[in-house]
Amino acid sequence: MTIAVVGATGLVGTEILRVLEQSNIKITNLIPVASENSVGKTIVFNNQALEIVSIDSAIAQKPNIALFSFGGSNALKYAPLFAEQGTIVIDNSSAWRMDKNVPLIVPEINAASIKKTDKIIANPNCSTIQMVMVLNPLHQKYQIKRVVVSTYQSVTGTGVKAVEQLKNEMLQDASKGTYNIANEAAYNYPIHKNCIPHIDVFLENGYTKEEMKMILETQKILNDATLKIAPTAVRVPTIGGHAESVNITFKNPYELNDIRTLLAATTGIIVQDDVQNNIYPMPWQTQGKNEVFVGRIRRDDSEVNALNLWIVADNLRKGAATNAVQIAAYVINNIL
Repeated sequence: MTIAVVGATGLVGTEILRVLEQSNIKITNLIPVASENSVGKTIVFNNQALEIVSIDSAIAQKPNIALFSFGGSNALKYAPLFAEQGTIVIDNSSAWRMDKNVPLIVPEINAASIKKTDKIIANPNCSTIQMVMVLNPLHQKYQIKRVVVSTYQSVTGTGVKAVEQLKNEMLQDASKGTYNIANEAAYNYPIHKNCIPHIDVFLENGYTKEEMKMILETQKILNDATLKIAPTAVRVPTIGGHAESVNITFKNPYELNDIRTLLAATTGIIVQDDVQNNIYPMPWQTQGKNEVFVGRIRRDDSEVNALNLWIVADNLRKGAATNAVQIAAYVINNIL
């Protein structure tokens, strides 16, 4: 089993390598791929030093699977080239997600929709993945009419540059200096001690691309174009872990205890919902964990059959790397 990790030096690529090391996938040959600036350098995988190669070199080696975290434009350019060699590409960017011929996969929900002819598989957006993990069992039982979601998304979702901006601003604050938003900063404004209601670019309808991803990807994954979803995506000064406040309106009535029981029995979900003892999910607790955590489960008395809950997950794990590796494991066991 030869696996290429394309974008091996980035935040998600590094996490993919970590998850692969912890997985049960038996890898004969791992090919780390990065930009030309990194070619020839080494990474350590399973205590072995591996040399980073160019993407053209990786294509020529015809890996069984290529795990992409290399940006949308590179995914559009290079994923088909891998696919032509028989490689199955699992892409973390948004490039292929809404292509009608490309499956958009959260393994616990719709892995069975992957066909043997699928050579490119899309990994959903991080904020979408953790939300649909919770929505899916609830939709199956109670039929969701509408979802209103506000996100609290970690700077790690933007990348290394954003993490450095936050750390630099924290140091400036500690020295009582004035924030200096340098040209190379990830955001137009300070992120330390701030929240920025702007993730990705704004579109003509006033929503950001991130918010539209949550709408369209959720409908595609749950195979229901009638779902009404109203998102607001916000960047917050946390390192590791996205949180979401989610309000759901069902078509059918429910009991709170049944909601908790249903979610607790769902693979990949951990319920933390004991407010009397101050137990609820928080981003810092989810770092390095593969599950989606849900709590603050309570009835919304302002609307019939409505529910509030709070969802948290490590966006670099289940929101990206873990989900991609789970897809790879399914492909190895059922497709290859």
